[in-house]
Amino acid sequence: MTTQTKYKARILIVDDEKINIKILVDLLKDDYALVLAKNGEQALKFSFQNPPPDLILLDVVMHGMGGYEVIKQLKESDLTKDVPVIFVTALSSVEDEELGLKLGAVDYITKPFSPPIVKMRIRNHLRFAHQHKLLDRLAYLDPLTEISNRRRFDEVFQREFARSTRNNNPLSIGMIDVDFFKQYNDHYGHAMGDRALQSIASALKFSLKRPADMVARYGGEEFVIILPETDSTAAHQLAERSRTSVSALNIEHIHSKASDAVSVSIGIVTFYPNKILSTTPSAQALLEQADKNLYVAKQNGRNRVVATLFGD
Repeated sequence: MTTQTKYKARILIVDDEKINIKILVDLLKDDYALVLAKNGEQALKFSFQNPPPDLILLDVVMHGMGGYEVIKQLKESDLTKDVPVIFVTALSSVEDEELGLKLGAVDYITKPFSPPIVKMRIRNHLRFAHQHKLLDRLAYLDPLTEISNRRRFDEVFQREFARSTRNNNPLSIGMIDVDFFKQYNDHYGHAMGDRALQSIASALKFSLKRPADMVARYGGEEFVIILPETDSTAAHQLAERSRTSVSALNIEHIHSKASDAVSVSIGIVTFYPNKILSTTPSAQALLEQADKNLYVAKQNGRNRVVATLFGD
């Protein structure tokens, strides 16, 4: 019989004095997984690993890069901007504490400190951070299908489009529509329609093989996929795999003119940043072309993929 290991929150302790690190390690080692850094440069190196620490205990005055500069860089990074930082320092003036909190620290503890109070503050801030992550995750999930929602798609798409343009890598996007879904709802009922959408979302998600690929519910019976660093050939292959995965569900649909089972139509477009274009490249223009390709797929009989290059 196997026992499940309890997750221990990771705390990064940053201090250039060995005695200070030892005190904190002895205090926290039984409850948390600890990572130790002796200067600001090491602190950033460990912080920018994925995943980042769950909480950072940061001294202000250190040789080389000080704590204030470290937290500035942490707050400028998407990876670490939400990681709670607690300053643990000998600087005890009101001005120092005010500056630390203005820079984004969640707490400011002066040395010498009370060990029980420090443990309580750390536990509270970790709990708050965990609750925030849960709420943030819920805000980006579609409640019916439990995949990413439109809000999450909009944010990721803008970021991936900018990254594609900056790094000169291809980006593919697909718009997906469930064929004759209104007729499905009318005949089988909305409860069965919801179950069908849940199954379709799972099939589409299962079709994606890389962590960077993403499927989201765009609205109603429409879905969208984002495929970073994916050329036109690979994007077309993935779209076909997605289409056949939905068909393989074999969800009966006697009022579909495209198939005996629930099916989808997909419009795919691939953007090459270095391609000479007659159309001004923008994320919105890319999305609109994917939607036009979806319209063509539906006009040509549905249950098919139509793929083009952006600007064609």
